[in-house]
Amino acid sequence: MSTVRIRSPAFFISQELIMNGYERIVNVLNGRWPDRRPVLVHNFMMAAKEAHMTMKRYRDEPANIAKAHIQAVEKYDLDGVLIDVDTATLAGAVGCEIDYPVDLPARVAGAALKNLEQVDSLKPVDIAGNERVQIWLEAVRLTKKYFGDEKFVRGNCDQAPFSLASMVRGTSQWMMDLVYEDQKAGVESLLEFCMDATCQFVKLMAGTGADMLSNGDSPAGPDLVSPGMYREFAWRYEKKVIDLSHELGLPYMLHICGNTDLILEDMAALGADAIELDYKTDINLIHEKCADKLTFSGNIDPTAVMVQACSEVVAQKVAQIGQIYKDSPRLIINAGCALPAETPSDNLKALVKAARDLPVGG
Repeated sequence: MSTVRIRSPAFFISQELIMNGYERIVNVLNGRWPDRRPVLVHNFMMAAKEAHMTMKRYRDEPANIAKAHIQAVEKYDLDGVLIDVDTATLAGAVGCEIDYPVDLPARVAGAALKNLEQVDSLKPVDIAGNERVQIWLEAVRLTKKYFGDEKFVRGNCDQAPFSLASMVRGTSQWMMDLVYEDQKAGVESLLEFCMDATCQFVKLMAGTGADMLSNGDSPAGPDLVSPGMYREFAWRYEKKVIDLSHELGLPYMLHICGNTDLILEDMAALGADAIELDYKTDINLIHEKCADKLTFSGNIDPTAVMVQACSEVVAQKVAQIGQIYKDSPRLIINAGCALPAETPSDNLKALVKAARDLPVGG
């Protein structure tokens, strides 16, 4: 893990320490108590809808991405912002066929590599020349320029190498590739190819002024592969990306969807500064394995609670997380996965209020 420096000092009002959003998140990343629990949500679809943008309009212009997130941060008094666009930008940059629905995030429509034996024919890709990558980067620059050191900006770098490889091959075929011993050389070659693309994005994102870098690696979780396969094929590549982020002077957060109970110890050993996990992972186990090692961001159900439940239930879920983490400052309140576009405004307001009401200080 890296030590994150505070660039703007907290100040005192009436003997009480008052922090801004940037300072709160920096403190929890460093294992120090904030003045109140920070909130940083994965809300790009909700932000676009509330800014009256289709997903096409949102993803096509960096100014639109920044505008949607700025409005959301200011409307809900969030402590930071996660700039995310979709899960297909890197896949498109390395040759996958991408579908761009008007009202949904972009998605992979076709694998780039039909035969693993052809992996060595893949040519290195300079992703800086990809328009979608540049839109994403510029959106982070604009957002950070607007907020300065008042709000914390997390620049997501799309997919980690294992996840990207699953897109390049197609998920079901990639799962089969991992099983056969005679495919290992091709698997490793593809992972190295994807590692290069991921690291390029990480380096580019580091130049935007983002305060933190992150990737998603959900296909590497136990919902799709065994813990043994995670350790063999995903863990060391995740660690390389984390180490690169630290070399660039920035903290790093890893996101894996689904139930990650079986790999929590492995994730805690990566050296990441934070992990973002969703509601399927046992919050008590997260606390046991991670509370004294790294910051946890999550883990309220984005659909059953944030969309379908009432605001009172949202507040109860936040209180439950706060109670479990009452002895640790290393907590960011979040849904743990992307909020659907139809998330009620009152429920996000309830999440923020409940987070503000949580006691701090152990």
